[in-house]
This record gives sequence, structure tokens and C-alpha cells, in this order.
Amino acid sequence: MEAFSQPTRCRWAKGELMTRYHDEEWGVPVYDDQKLYEMLLLEAFQAGLSWQVVLSKRENFRRAFDGFDAEKIAVYDEAKIQSLLSDAGLIRCRRKIEGAVANARCYLQIRQEYGSFASYLYSFTDGKTVINKTGEVFTTSPVSDALSRDLRKRGMKYMGSVTVYSYLQAVGVVDDHEPCCFKSALRR
Repeated sequence: MEAFSQPTRCRWAKGELMTRYHDEEWGVPVYDDQKLYEMLLLEAFQAGLSWQVVLSKRENFRRAFDGFDAEKIAVYDEAKIQSLLSDAGLIRCRRKIEGAVANARCYLQIRQEYGSFASYLYSFTDGKTVINKTGEVFTTSPVSDALSRDLRKRGMKYMGSVTVYSYLQAVGVVDDHEPCCFKSALRR
């Protein structure tokens, strides 16, 4: 019987959860606004934590944050915020929860202004996915710097350039698969 070798992945894709995320989501271009918003909310909660922690709580976030429905989140009141703060399945940080409410409002304004959040994001890259072919590891870029500045100017919270760059990677606006990764080979 012939043994099957495991594909080579980006170095950070360790463990079942992160491997599945790497193989199925990370770096895959997303144009669906609902999915773009979900990842935006999760990235804001990731600030200062590991992505694995956030992914492990993703379904709790989905339940607690009304299926990532920005229109519902935008009108959360103090009672709902208190409820979220008492939910042990979440990252219970008042400032991040309040930031999620403010970000939902900004997201809805951007979506209305641009027709879709995807159109807004890709306006920073001339409608193209940015592909890193150097193999270097980046945490920011001119695109993430510009997008971060614009998001913060619009009132978004927890949207520094590092967080925004991570978001752009997550939703495939930036493709940073390492040269040795089987996903990198797929884009040649």
C-alpha cells in the first residue's frame, strides 16, 4: 500500500483547527459582504490574542452576535452589551464589544456608500488580489496602512494596520501563502 504524504502548508497552519482554516478559508478571495463582515468582527476581537483563540470561539460569536448580522449588531444597547459581557463563550472585553457595535454602524455606512463592502475593500487594490511572491512575511503593507487610516477616520475601532493586514489575508484580498505551501503552487 502506498503512503500518502501530507501537503506542505504555511508554517503557522498547525493543529486541526488552524489546518482546516488554512486549507479552506485563508487567502481565498471573499466577495460576500456577510462573510466579509463576519471576518471583520472576528479580526477586531483577535487584537492582542492568537487567531486560534478566536477561531475556537467562532461559533459562540455567531450565536451571541446574531449570526454576524451587522444591522442587528449596530443597534445593540447596554442590556445586550451586558449580556455579551456575561457570556463565557466569548472574549469578554467591554471595549471590543462596544467597538463591534460602532464597527457595525461604520460597515453599514460603507456598504451603502460603495454598494458593497467588497467593492470598498477592492477599491484599495484596483480590484485585484495582491499576491506575495517573495516569500517574505509581512504584518503591514501600504494597502493595509491606507485602509486602516480610512476605517479609523470613519470611526472603526481596533483597525490598526496589523489587524487590517491580517483581515486582508483572511479574506483573500492579500494572498500571502508561503512559497513552499501547496496553496502557493495553486496560484502559479
